Amino acid sequence: MFRPLRRNRQALPQEECEDILKRGETCVLALAGDDGYPYAVPVNYCYTDGKIYIHCAVEGHKMDAVRRDPKASLTVIDCAKVLPEEHSTHYRSVIAFGRMRILGEEEKLKAIEAFSLRFSPQLSLEERSRVIARWQPALAVLEFTPEHIAGKQSKSFL
Repeated sequence: MFRPLRRNRQALPQEECEDILKRGETCVLALAGDDGYPYAVPVNYCYTDGKIYIHCAVEGHKMDAVRRDPKASLTVIDCAKVLPEEHSTHYRSVIAFGRMRILGEEEKLKAIEAFSLRFSPQLSLEERSRVIARWQPALAVLEFTPEHIAGKQSKSFL
């Protein structure tokens, strides 16, 4: 169902793909948008226990798209440096295909806590709880379950 990597010599092992998902800072989420147009948007995310969590507003383009069609893909770029003298780019990235799900309140709280630990590990438990309580009513959390993950690196890594 999913295409094999054409340049399989540049493929990353699954363990390295997971490492990139764990340490990446931003990903681009792609959904089926309005009127058949693709909708690709950069998002903050958290990868834990084999799932990717994305927070967003309770209403909006992402939520409408997920309700309409749960299929999605996302890309995390680990590094990308243009090499002008070589007319090339030094890069490493991961793409994943899977399905989205809107989390219920209890699951949402666990995901928000994971976000807080990932992005603000220096906060005390009390401070983290206060921040989460402030933002939780305005947030929705989407869970992405990967069905296929592939990573690729430029020849400059070989």
